[in-house]
Amino acid sequence: MPRFLPLSDVAEMLAISSAQAYALVRSGELPAIKVGGRGQWRVEESKLEDYIARMYAETEAMTAAHSAALRAD
Repeated sequence: MPRFLPLSDVAEMLAISSAQAYALVRSGELPAIKVGGRGQWRVEESKLEDYIARMYAETEAMTAAHSAALRAD
């Protein structure tokens, strides 16, 4: 896999639309750089892997909190 990925590849890997991938980058949630004369966005592979790991951790915390709330009822 190349070090830097175009947003189309990021979108495909995350099974989301290109617009959603662009929104992640524009919001700063997924770090990216602009390269080339036309300023095309690229996401470093390691940053994508970090993002995925963060989403797993957030999901785990959310489901744990939800499970705890259900047990408390």
